[in-house]
Amino acid sequence: MVPVPPARDPGETGVLALPRTGRRVRLAASAVVLALLLGGTLWGNDSEFPFGPFRMYSTRADPDRPVVSTRVVGLTAAGEEVRLSGGEVGLRRAEFEGQLPRLVDQPELLGLLADSYAGQHPDADPLVEVRVVQRRYELEDGRRTGEVTDSVLVGVDLEDAP
Repeated sequence: MVPVPPARDPGETGVLALPRTGRRVRLAASAVVLALLLGGTLWGNDSEFPFGPFRMYSTRADPDRPVVSTRVVGLTAAGEEVRLSGGEVGLRRAEFEGQLPRLVDQPELLGLLADSYAGQHPDADPLVEVRVVQRRYELEDGRRTGEVTDSVLVGVDLEDAP
């Protein structure tokens, strides 16, 4: 036999009310989260995300400011340029850009990229130099002017390396 559930009282709604203490705790928690969001929006930066704005999506770039593209290249003895920043050595471009201050302070680290490239491309010509190059595209009213400049931010000559 299947047990029959007890009959409900017609005056009973079936909704349990949250105790006063529970409502206060939830209200206080909501107020803290909203305060963090507001404070982060006004004074935060990317490192406080999600309580701070993710500036990449929350701000607008100046349409007359140049666009800078950073890349890492290796040079062979024949002068051929080999791209190292497109995942060729196990790191993506954004990872390189995040390490730029470190690479400027310790240019010998670029030699590790050459070693990684040589390990992944054993038949390729050996690299004699590794450079971090920044290309600037000039803009006027948000459109390219055609003026492009390259500057070497840091480089290491692998032939002189120990």
